[in-house]
Amino acid sequence: MAMVTDAPKESFRLSMLIYDSRYRAVTIQVIVLLLVGLFFAWLLNNTAQNLAARGKEFNFGFLWARAGYDINQQLIPYTNDSTHFRALLVGLLNTLVVAILGCILATFLGVVIGVLRLSKNWLVGRLMTVYVEVFRNVPLLLWILLSYVIFSETMPEPKAFRLTDDMIAAGEEPAASKILFGTVAITNRGTSIPAPLFDRSLGSVDLGFVSINLTALATILVLIGSIWANRRLLASARATQEATGIRPVVWWKSLLILFGPFIALMIALGLHFELPELKGFNFQGGIQVAHSFTALLIALVLYTAAFIAEIVRAGILAISRGQSEAAFALGLRPGRTMNLIILPQALRVIIPPLISQYLNLTKNTSLGIAVSYLDLRGTLGGITLNQTGRELECMLLMMLIYLTISLIISALMNLYNQTVQLKAR
Repeated sequence: MAMVTDAPKESFRLSMLIYDSRYRAVTIQVIVLLLVGLFFAWLLNNTAQNLAARGKEFNFGFLWARAGYDINQQLIPYTNDSTHFRALLVGLLNTLVVAILGCILATFLGVVIGVLRLSKNWLVGRLMTVYVEVFRNVPLLLWILLSYVIFSETMPEPKAFRLTDDMIAAGEEPAASKILFGTVAITNRGTSIPAPLFDRSLGSVDLGFVSINLTALATILVLIGSIWANRRLLASARATQEATGIRPVVWWKSLLILFGPFIALMIALGLHFELPELKGFNFQGGIQVAHSFTALLIALVLYTAAFIAEIVRAGILAISRGQSEAAFALGLRPGRTMNLIILPQALRVIIPPLISQYLNLTKNTSLGIAVSYLDLRGTLGGITLNQTGRELECMLLMMLIYLTISLIISALMNLYNQTVQLKAR
């Protein structure tokens, strides 16, 4: 009777790293990794030797030296006696506020323009086409400079808002007046808006390198909690509709959840507003918004919205016409069809290229240096670099920060992209 025995296992030999397909791919990757590591080691060593030859030492101690320059737009307390690290934080926050507001406003405007460009109204469709082509084909830097010139050259001087006794006696009005019920003043020096103040502030916590405003933190947490609770409410309503076919009325609950806790917190903190008033040669009080910030934000929004509009239009066109025809057959109006049927499906096509536009907008905030907007590029990569002479350290640190911000945006948007993708059953 014949016996079947297992074939003897082949012992490992070094030649198998090259000739055996099971090991060859790993061998090549290890070799390439070693070569890349050796290249970077040589590059760092060469850089260190060149710095040493020029009498420079690679370190970041300059960040704790006195900055010695002013920043006109700041979200946290800062003076020219603060450190360069504090200036870095101010510049980073200035970058983030423009990036966040720009992404939100550009998305809203881009979606509207993208939908309107598909309108059957010939005039509306052509106007949106002109907008897209004009803003998409002119460099962003030119739009920033144009916006800044418009604000700084066409707006009235602060003295134009002054109302003198002689003018009152003659029954005359000042040459310029505040807008939005007398709360906002736009001059050639900047925009003055009301400042929120609290009678019962929660104070702040100083962590050494930065202080955390507990009032702002509480407000953010309440808003996040309200949005989360509202999403849970809407999810419960959808589940009830899918189970029974009847959607419960939850709009008043949704409004209460979204705005109730925030309003209650503001009342508890004693919220009131400080209005800007003309005193001396300029407006005092309130919040002074520099035209460099306004011009940069408007230019970024208008420019990026043109690209987002094309992404939205492509996403909508990617959806079969049968989807909208089926919705019309069920009696849905065009507006409801777009909101409930077309756009949710188009998001699967829109989100991936939209991530790239968010990244571009965030990096394009560095162009604010052209209108003296001191963001991360203007502080760390501008004045701090020139004062300290630490070119390599400043550039590496700035690149690392931009890289980190971009990776965070990509990660968050990819998580959202996964939620709108088709789920296999």
